[in-house]
Amino acid sequence: MPFFDLPQDKLVSYRSSTPAPADFDAFWQATLGEARQHPLDAVFEPLDYGLDAFDIFDVTFSGFGGHRIKGWYIKPAGREPSGTVVKYIGYGGGRGFPHEHLLWPATGRAVFVMDTRGQGSSWSVSDTADPIGSDPAHPGFMTRGITDKSSYYYRRVYTDGVRAIEAVLTRPETNPDKVAVVGGSQGGGIAIAVAGLEPKVKAAMPDVPFLSDFRRAIGLTTRDPYSEVVRYLTVHRSGAEKIYETLNYFDGIHFAARAKMPGLFSAGLMDDVCPPSTVYASFNAWGGDKEIEVYTFNNHEGGGVFQDRAQVVWLKKVLG
Repeated sequence: MPFFDLPQDKLVSYRSSTPAPADFDAFWQATLGEARQHPLDAVFEPLDYGLDAFDIFDVTFSGFGGHRIKGWYIKPAGREPSGTVVKYIGYGGGRGFPHEHLLWPATGRAVFVMDTRGQGSSWSVSDTADPIGSDPAHPGFMTRGITDKSSYYYRRVYTDGVRAIEAVLTRPETNPDKVAVVGGSQGGGIAIAVAGLEPKVKAAMPDVPFLSDFRRAIGLTTRDPYSEVVRYLTVHRSGAEKIYETLNYFDGIHFAARAKMPGLFSAGLMDDVCPPSTVYASFNAWGGDKEIEVYTFNNHEGGGVFQDRAQVVWLKKVLG
C-alpha cells in the first residue's frame, strides 16, 4: 500500500473542519441519564480457567436500555492490582477467551474486557446480543439505525462503554485514580468516546482508532467499515446529509475535544482502513496531554506488539 493521505508534516497540524452539533453535550447527557435509570447490577462470577497466576471473572452488567452486556475481569491472583485497564474490542470481534487478554494482568494491573453487542462473528467470539433492530441497513454495523441519532448503533455501544467503567468501579480493589481505557481500531474509537464522556477515566490509549472525522474518512478510503456507508449511499442517493448529521453525534473528534486526561495514540501512515489524517483529527483535538506513536510503513496493523510495549511503558509513566 503506498502513502495516500496527507504527508506527515501536514498531519501534525491537520484538524477537522466539522463542528460539533449544538446539542451534542445535551444529547449524550440525556442518553447516559436514560441508561442510569436501569440498575447497573454488575455481577462478577469467578471462573476456573486453569490460569493459576490470574483471578478470572465472567462479568455481566447493564448497558444501554438495561441490556445485559458480557465481559471478562482478570487480575493478578492473590494480590491487589496496581490499576485497572478497561479494554474495548475491534470491529467484528467479541470478548473472546480470557487467555487472549493477559498483557495487562501480567503487568500487575487488572483488565476489564467489554464484549461488543451484536458483534463477535468475524474473528473473535462474543456472548452479547444486540436486542434492538434497525431500519434497512447495509450488512455490517456502520449503517444500523443511521437515519436517526437516537436509533444509531453506536449510541448503544458508546453507552455500554461508559457503563463498563461504572461496573469496574464497583470492585473494592479498583483504585479510581488509576483507571485507563484502551482499544484498537473500533476499540480505539470507543475508548475515545468513553474518555470524552466519563471524566473518571484517568488515561486513554486509542490505537489506530476508527470512528473519527467521518466526512473525510468516508470520502478517502475504499476499505470497510467506512465503505459500508458508501455502499449504503449508492442506494439511498439523496440521504447523504441526513447520514452525516447522524454520524456527527458519534465522531471521535468531538469526544476527543472533551477528554482532559493524558492520551497515547498510534497511527500507521499506510493505513487505508483508518486513514492517518482521521487519527490525527482526534489526536489534534484531544483536550489533555497527548503523545502519538507513528508507524511509517504500516497499514492498519499499526505497531502491533511494538505498540503493546509502548502502552505498557507509557501507562506506568502517567499512572504509576
